[in-house]
Amino acid sequence: MTPPDVAVTDVADPLAEAAPTMELLLRELDRRWPPEAERLHRISRYALLPAGKLLRPLLLMESAEAVGGGGPAVVPAALSVEYLHVGSLVHDDVIDGDAMRRGRPSVVARYGTADAIVTGDALMLGMFGVLTDGAEEAGGLPPGRVLAAVRVFARAGVDLCRGQAMEGELRGDLGCGLDRYLTMSSLKTGALFRAACRGGAILGGGTPAQQHALTAYAEHLGLAFQMHDDLLPYTSDPRTTGKSALSDIVAARPTFPVLLCHAMAGARGRARLEAALGGALPAADALRTVHELLETTGALDAARDQATAQAGRATSCLAELPRSRATAVLAAVADLSVSRDR
Repeated sequence: MTPPDVAVTDVADPLAEAAPTMELLLRELDRRWPPEAERLHRISRYALLPAGKLLRPLLLMESAEAVGGGGPAVVPAALSVEYLHVGSLVHDDVIDGDAMRRGRPSVVARYGTADAIVTGDALMLGMFGVLTDGAEEAGGLPPGRVLAAVRVFARAGVDLCRGQAMEGELRGDLGCGLDRYLTMSSLKTGALFRAACRGGAILGGGTPAQQHALTAYAEHLGLAFQMHDDLLPYTSDPRTTGKSALSDIVAARPTFPVLLCHAMAGARGRARLEAALGGALPAADALRTVHELLETTGALDAARDQATAQAGRATSCLAELPRSRATAVLAAVADLSVSRDR
C-alpha cells in the first residue's frame, strides 16, 4: 500500500497506462527516504514527498522502454533525475524568495536558507550515487551505458545552471527578445527533459537514431512545458498550482506571454507593461494590469497556440520509434504539458 504522503496525484486519464510506473517510483522514493532519520535526510524527504508530477522520472522510464529496454533496472536512474530536479527547485526558491512550493511552505520557508542550500546540494550530488546503483546491482545495467548516462546528466546539470544564470540576467529586460527567452528556457527547463529522455534511451540500449529522436522530442516538450508554465499565473488558481501567481511579477521575469505582449502591444501598452514589471505598482495590481494587456493584445491566445505547436512537434518526433505503449505514454505527456492546470 502506498503511504498516505506519497499518494499518486492527478494521474490524468491519458496517462492511465503509466499509473503502475508512477506507483513504483513513489514506493521506491518512500523506501529510500524513511521518516525517521537525521536532519538532512528528513529535510530531503520533505522536499521530495509528497511528490510532484514525476514527469522527468516517468520520461526516463518510458524512453528506456520505447527503445526496448526499461524495467526495474532503470528505476535508480529515474529517481536520480528527480533528485536533480527537486534539488534545483529548492535552490530556485532560495534565489527567488518563494515561500510556497507544491501548496505548502517551501524548504527555505520552513527550514531556513542554510538548510535549504545544503539540502539542494545534497540532492543534486547524491544523484550520481543513485544513478550508478543500476550498474552495481545484480543483473543491472551495462557499466558503459551508465557511464554515458552520467555524462548526459552532468551536462544537463551544468545547462540547468546556465539557464538559471541567464534567467537572472534577463530579469526586468522586456526587450531581451524571444530568441534569448527560448535559449534560456531550453537550458533551464529543457535540460532535464533532454537528460531524462536521452538518458533513458541510452540505458535502454537505443540506437543513435532512437536517442536522437527522443532527444528532439524532449527539446520540443521542454519548450511546450515552459511556455505553458508561464501561462499558469493567468489561467490557474494559485490553490491549484501550489505557488503564488505573483512570483513572476515580483521577480520581474520576462515570461513567454509577456514577451509576446511586449512585441504585439502599441507604445501605450508597452509603457503600461514596463511600468507593471518595473515595480511601479503593487504586485497584485501589476498582475491584473499584465493579465488585462495579455488578453487585449491577444498575447495569451498566441502563447497558448505556440505552446500547443511545440507539443505537436514533440509528438511528431516519436514517429521515428516503433509504436508501443511507451510511445503512447510519451505522446500523452506532450498533450498533458499544455493542458494541465498546475
